[in-house]
Amino acid sequence: MESKKAINFGAGPAKLPETVLLQAQKELTNYNGIGISVLEMSHRSADFTKIINTTENLLRELLSIPDNYKVLFLQGGGSGQFSAVPLNLIGLKEERRADYIVTGTWSAKAAKEAEKYGKINVVHPKLDSYTKVPDSSSWTLDPEASYLYYCCNETVHGVEFNFTPDPKGPVLVSDMSSNFLSRPVDVSKFGLIFAGAQKNVGCAGVTVVIVREDLLGKTLKECPIVLDYQVQAGNGSLYNTPPCFSIYIMGLVLEWIKNNGGTEAMERLNKQKSSLIYDIISASNGFYSCPVEPDCRSRMNVPFRVGSSKGDDALEKKFLEGAAKLGMLSLKGHRSVGGIRASLYNAVTVEDAQALASYMAHFLKEHQSE
Repeated sequence: MESKKAINFGAGPAKLPETVLLQAQKELTNYNGIGISVLEMSHRSADFTKIINTTENLLRELLSIPDNYKVLFLQGGGSGQFSAVPLNLIGLKEERRADYIVTGTWSAKAAKEAEKYGKINVVHPKLDSYTKVPDSSSWTLDPEASYLYYCCNETVHGVEFNFTPDPKGPVLVSDMSSNFLSRPVDVSKFGLIFAGAQKNVGCAGVTVVIVREDLLGKTLKECPIVLDYQVQAGNGSLYNTPPCFSIYIMGLVLEWIKNNGGTEAMERLNKQKSSLIYDIISASNGFYSCPVEPDCRSRMNVPFRVGSSKGDDALEKKFLEGAAKLGMLSLKGHRSVGGIRASLYNAVTVEDAQALASYMAHFLKEHQSE
């Protein structure tokens, strides 16, 4: 019996392109005719060297990464970088100070972690709720800060920056874990970009760090060696055994992005997909409610409540049950905020988004009077 086709709206790990899964399946036990799997392959072999180099070159091509930037493939996820960033960069100036913009769960966690290593300045008044990007006119930037840090897209709350902050001197650092390669980025504006792969560019296990060369070598003495960017760069990300299979999968996904028009095409499709969902929400007369201010609503993660702005538990349960019957998975909102969340990463198709929009319209029609 053929299994029902599932549509994965998970926030990460997330949907991978079908062609990538099929290629990985085909090559799983015998990669490129060498008789073993990538899972068994030495990270110092010529075959793996080719895999990691190809992955790096594709990334450099897709983002037009300048030559004076290193690309690292590390472990520990985005959360590992909450520590690695201050450990490597807060010592750029003797004062050990850094500016943070806090717009959601992940930037809040990053700022808290950084407090272990220096003086952290949240540049804006504390937000009552994570539903907007605070106006830059309200920011108080520290000219003596080593860097300005922000999370470009907050996965839990669905808040996305639609501009690149100006740090006014210090180095700009961004966590792009959940919108990496979903749109073009001018890498030269940043000192450092990092991203966990498991949303837009691969499976869990590998974290990409893109760091400007002149920022290497200022690591705090207490920095664990596996988090030291200079050490990892000097060893080509092979100081310790890297997440080989995750890097291989990432290479396949990058190739898929390239073959499908690159970051410009991804941006166009992501706008189209998110508009399908936001348009239903906007036209629902409050039956569906997204708390995020319209100018910073995420194209990647669309959080909403059903029944009212605070949500109706019974209706949301019915919504999720109905979606599951249609094969739509992982639509439940993050445990900290509740409600519904649809994640629309690169591998989620326009047809997938249309299926969700159609279901939302049908559910609205059926339950609006309740």
